Amino acid sequence: MGKKLTSRAEDYSKWYNELVVKADLAENSAVRGCMVIKPYGYAIWEKMQAELDRMFKETGHQNAYFPLFVPKSLFEAEEKNAEGFAKECAVVTHYRLQNDPDKPGKLRVDPEAKLEEELVVRPTSEAIIWNTFRGWVQSYRDLPLLINQWANVVRWEMRTRLFLRTAEFLWQEGHTAHATKKEALDEAALMNNVYATFAEKFMAIPVVQGLKTESERFAGADETYCIEALMQDGKALQAGTSHFLGQNFAKAFDVKFANKEGKQDHVWATSWGVSTRLMGALIMTHSDDQGLVLPPSLAPNQVVIVPIYKTEEDLNNITEVANSILTDLRAKHITVKFDNRDTHRPGAKFAQHELQGVPLRIAIGPKDLANGTVELARRDTLSKQVVDLNNLTETIEGLLKEIQDTLFNKALNFRDSHITEVDSFEDFKDVLENKTGFISAHWDGTTETEDKIKEITKATIRCVPLEGKLEPGVCVYSGKPSERRVLFAKAY
Repeated sequence: MGKKLTSRAEDYSKWYNELVVKADLAENSAVRGCMVIKPYGYAIWEKMQAELDRMFKETGHQNAYFPLFVPKSLFEAEEKNAEGFAKECAVVTHYRLQNDPDKPGKLRVDPEAKLEEELVVRPTSEAIIWNTFRGWVQSYRDLPLLINQWANVVRWEMRTRLFLRTAEFLWQEGHTAHATKKEALDEAALMNNVYATFAEKFMAIPVVQGLKTESERFAGADETYCIEALMQDGKALQAGTSHFLGQNFAKAFDVKFANKEGKQDHVWATSWGVSTRLMGALIMTHSDDQGLVLPPSLAPNQVVIVPIYKTEEDLNNITEVANSILTDLRAKHITVKFDNRDTHRPGAKFAQHELQGVPLRIAIGPKDLANGTVELARRDTLSKQVVDLNNLTETIEGLLKEIQDTLFNKALNFRDSHITEVDSFEDFKDVLENKTGFISAHWDGTTETEDKIKEITKATIRCVPLEGKLEPGVCVYSGKPSERRVLFAKAY
């Protein structure tokens, strides 16, 4: 698997980039700013997708699919949304290529094939979806309309990093329509809670639920809920957002319904999404200098079995036992792989599975067969133990749960020890530079102060925590009165 990773302490950014590539998760493609998600990385994304999809359906949502292209006139309909995404839009202007008469063997855009109306490659789908919803909603009986789509989107980012920020990325986007403001607000809060539950229960990542400030809100939203996570380098990462859109899109696209009294009214809306950025969060929260560390809930292979042998007879005997273990573990819905490749030595296999974060590794050699035992290695603690074959399935079941809990608690302890209350701007800057993490501080509620703090320190208000209590004080920067503390941090 090549030379060791750069250590996190030496260069966190370099460590991350090397790990993504060396663990076979993704690589840069021939298209500037776009990535190829490799099979192992995609297998983790598929597990995320499956759990989230189940949770969406359990809350009453259905999947649909909408076009990749949005006519420019539709994109412009909701002004704030259009302005917010304008600088990141890729635009299709022509529909055909032709041979270049000046350069044999080369192609050029056919000047005669100019589109009557330019098409925006979706950076988000509100415009095309709300234009469609107009035909789906006539009466209160059609509501609520609860739709999700799994898709790709394009945002022409200038600085890219695998999974965290790419010009094209995969995501899901929920879009819902409701009869009342309260229903839409409840929906936005519910889906943010679904994201928080997924992050904590499956990704083993503790998150803070909160509201974005006005300047950090989604373009076109009246309110944005979010989940914020803390990475090992002390930077925050926005892991998911859920938006209360008010009636902004309903008015822009004239989506009305007849209420129970027969009166026409515009619907109330939400949209919400998470993306392959979650892969970045997963990598940066748990992994170490040896490579990836995966929570069992999302590991493509929760267990790998590596045979150690010299003769063909040894391999046959080990294979028989390994097949029995495979059968027992799969009956318990544990994903397991028997790595019997004859092209790699056991040491190389150990290194690969360690790098790729497989939670548990079983090694079986002739001595183990004689003793009726196996060697079991944990990826999270790098510890080993000898386990009796008769107790192996129960031991593995218990350890997988223990690893999941251990990873969450470790991340929680790190996060909680990196939330620092400060009351002066000097302390604010000191914590930011020397301790990092979340800073809990008073803010006067103005965009002017928020912008000034960002300009001086590069820290942004990550959220106004939902569980934060009212606590009168004075703004850490302006000294003006403040009602509550908010969370600041440098962020990805």
